[in-house]
Amino acid sequence: MAREAPEGLFEAAGPRLVYAPPLRRAGPLAFGGADRGLTRPQVAVALFAALLLVTGLAAATTLTLTLLHHLFFAAFAATAFLRLGAAFIPRHVETAPPLRDEDLPAYTVICPLYREAEVAPELVAALERLDYPRDRLQVLVMLEADDLDTRQVFADMSLPSFMQVLVAPPGIPRTKPRACNVALARARGEYIVIYDAEDRPDPRQLREAAERFAAAPASLACLQAPLRIEFDGAFLPAQFALEYAAQFEVLQPALAKFGAPFPLGGTSNHFRTSVLREVGGWDPYNVTEDADLGFRLARGGHSLGVLASPTWETAPRTMIEWLPQRTRWVKGYMQTFGVHTRGPNLLRPPSFAALLATLGVSIASAFAHGPVAAWVLAALAFGLAAGRTPPIPPEDLALLLAGWSAAAFGGYVGLRRAGLKVRLRDLALSPAYWPLQSLAAGHALVQLVRRPFHWDKTPHAPRAGRTGA
Repeated sequence: MAREAPEGLFEAAGPRLVYAPPLRRAGPLAFGGADRGLTRPQVAVALFAALLLVTGLAAATTLTLTLLHHLFFAAFAATAFLRLGAAFIPRHVETAPPLRDEDLPAYTVICPLYREAEVAPELVAALERLDYPRDRLQVLVMLEADDLDTRQVFADMSLPSFMQVLVAPPGIPRTKPRACNVALARARGEYIVIYDAEDRPDPRQLREAAERFAAAPASLACLQAPLRIEFDGAFLPAQFALEYAAQFEVLQPALAKFGAPFPLGGTSNHFRTSVLREVGGWDPYNVTEDADLGFRLARGGHSLGVLASPTWETAPRTMIEWLPQRTRWVKGYMQTFGVHTRGPNLLRPPSFAALLATLGVSIASAFAHGPVAAWVLAALAFGLAAGRTPPIPPEDLALLLAGWSAAAFGGYVGLRRAGLKVRLRDLALSPAYWPLQSLAAGHALVQLVRRPFHWDKTPHAPRAGRTGA
């Protein structure tokens, strides 16, 4: 029996520009999002760990440093083993019987934009290429009231009937998840997907997601599409492509295969609307609301899956673009880790292990890469200057090389699975890229204390204006 779209929605989206009413926050999220900060037990644990470290360094310096050394390299070895193991797990994406147009459910696409006047026409063109019945498609473009340039661009365009522009009401925090919650209140689709300004989703992605949800048990709450970086030979975009390939083509499919939760990507995640509302939508105070939501769904007993149809994105080309975005990611990961390691929010052991293996490893790596690289370079320089073997224990050097090799192999496998170009120079230059994350981690730590809810905006340029190197 064909599923009917909600009456009066998909014949026309209504007025082209709508000022959304004030948003009331309610539901499970009101109990403990990123706005709550650290709890007393968390502060007590942190202070105890710091006191233990200071006392150990003062009373038994050599023993403490030895223990820290072994602990660090044990964690490094476990991380390398995890990445290597994920690379050897075949990427299996489930398929589902195709649905006829009349059987497809109503679908809502939410596109939160801020200062994206230059790329707005490209986004509209990409959305118009979606292979989905127009009478079952609702696109909500979320803009901020003070973003006059982007509002003017949309006012000047001839928008398709299924697309509507919403202006978020004034309020704090001024974040992407808050805008998404405003749109969620007006969403009428059975399923919802988020797309960013620079996204170019595969035209069949919505169909694949609808078919998968129809064939899956109700416990499947979200499907993540793989994010792929369009080829750009410059250093930063090439490393970005490696990271995304390892994350979305290797690690996420492996975790999904074993029913483990994972941090969602910031875009192209497809949700059951009813479940999304049940868990309270997005945390407006978390600057990586996607990572938080993946684990919040798991805490509610829901599962995650992955799709085959990708979404193509562009990557930052300069440090001015890269650093604020990576700072926000690391800060948001720390917020999410804090939220899900306290009180009633504490995850069950399998989900907590996934939290440690994903966000925990990402946070630790971001802070460790720079100091480790500095230690290796200093040891090599000291050894060469003294005309003797660098003072790096052979087992440590072997472990570092094994870890870096595992990461490179994961990136290689991911690129191959995505059908992207593999260049040996990009793999070889990865160790020069990773220490940059420590710079972002330092910025993130300062922001977490001084401006925890500040959203660093990532600028995007039209594809026509980008040139590969």
